[in-house]
Amino acid sequence: MSYNSSSVGSGSRTTRRTFEFGRTHVVRPKGKHQATIVWLHGLGDKGSSWSQLLETLPLPNIKWICPTAPTRPVAIFGGYPCTAWFDVGDLSEEGPDDLEGLDASAAHVANLLSTEPADIKLGIGGFSMGAATALYSATCRILGQYGNGNSYSINLSAVVGLSGWLPCSRTLKSRMDRSHDAARHAASLPILLCHGLGDDVVAYKHGERSAQVLSSVGFRNLTFRTYNGLGHYTVPEETDAVCNWLTAMLGLEGSRS
Repeated sequence: MSYNSSSVGSGSRTTRRTFEFGRTHVVRPKGKHQATIVWLHGLGDKGSSWSQLLETLPLPNIKWICPTAPTRPVAIFGGYPCTAWFDVGDLSEEGPDDLEGLDASAAHVANLLSTEPADIKLGIGGFSMGAATALYSATCRILGQYGNGNSYSINLSAVVGLSGWLPCSRTLKSRMDRSHDAARHAASLPILLCHGLGDDVVAYKHGERSAQVLSSVGFRNLTFRTYNGLGHYTVPEETDAVCNWLTAMLGLEGSRS
């Protein structure tokens, strides 16, 4: 699937980038379908890697959708192309934000969720850069629009971020101050963030800072979990916490507590 993004520069010149998203993998619910979650992989990975893990989780009421990011030149790798939800030169909230890439990926995720039945709860989760994209989608949800001003209409019920960070954090408060409904939407959206103290790729301080920024702008239903000795990967203790949190937040039936 491709996504066209255009921006008008000086004069009448128009620059257009086309993002070709890779294969999407779907894990069907083994029980009654109550929720659908789009799960986003990290930099250089693909959707199939996470679909294999999600298949094993004791969450029979969730349908998982695992898309694959476009292959694009990535600044942190000196312009070498790999799968990435957006361009990045620094795996933290301190680097410059690729708003065009973020909007394209957030729109792709929203499109995947837009065809789900009306009675199904919707969520987004991810690891590393996937977590960053999930958190960006959360801000689009509470602001009601993407960074480019287009309307965002997906009603999210849960957002999960593992070993990630919050893009566009420096402008989030000013954008929220201009929205009448943002604080109310933020307070009602549950977010789970998990980060390892031993993460040598996305440093723990960036995950902690992202949680602080989200809390400060009104995300009151936010849980931030810390794991001693955990690097830039996931462990059963963390996935168990995700399962328990999703079961509680989404009111799932038939899941192991």
